[in-house]
Amino acid sequence: MLNPSTFIIKLIFKFLINNLPVGYFKMLKQVALIALMGLSASAMAGQWQVKVGGSVLAPQNDDNGIIAGGKAIVSNEVGFTPSVEYFFDNSPISVELLLATPFKHDVSIEGVGENVASFKHLPPTVTAKYNFKNSTRFTPYVGIGATVVVPWDEEIAIEGAKLEADVAYGVAGQIGFNFQPADAKNWGVYADVRYAQVETDLELNGTNIGELKVNPWVYTVGYSYKF
Repeated sequence: MLNPSTFIIKLIFKFLINNLPVGYFKMLKQVALIALMGLSASAMAGQWQVKVGGSVLAPQNDDNGIIAGGKAIVSNEVGFTPSVEYFFDNSPISVELLLATPFKHDVSIEGVGENVASFKHLPPTVTAKYNFKNSTRFTPYVGIGATVVVPWDEEIAIEGAKLEADVAYGVAGQIGFNFQPADAKNWGVYADVRYAQVETDLELNGTNIGELKVNPWVYTVGYSYKF
């Protein structure tokens, strides 16, 4: 019989695997399965943590780039952002893999119109974190790492036109805290803020029309569970 924590983890990964776009994220699926096997292993050194949260992804709208001669504005979106984290034994260092569900953004272009284009993407992100351990149950942390954005389902409000966005790679930073109430055993709550510098080239019918600078702030709150 599965214990509750393993059951929750399997539900999370099953949901992610069933909702990832076919073909694009084969490697990400393998990473998720490997992480699941690691979480189920009883002889593993160190400690694992699963985090289940919701995020607001807010692109830096003062500079989303120039598209087709006009200033681009990318919409804010809300999404489900579970993650898996490994704490190295007797160390303040941990590594976190963010496994968000797909986000969909609308793109407006000044001088052209509102919501003239849209795209979906997943932002899998890996960060190395330093946890400021102390005698309290409040643990601040900072992290730095890398993110990749693989867009798909690009659409534009021009009949017969084909819009394509390139895969984008960027640097990501993170700051936040985890709080574990005295009577919560392994459960806790967390909140963090991430920033990623991500830019992608756009092509319309094979012709480059500019660079879209997403550069999002990501605000997250949720629950955590340590093993």
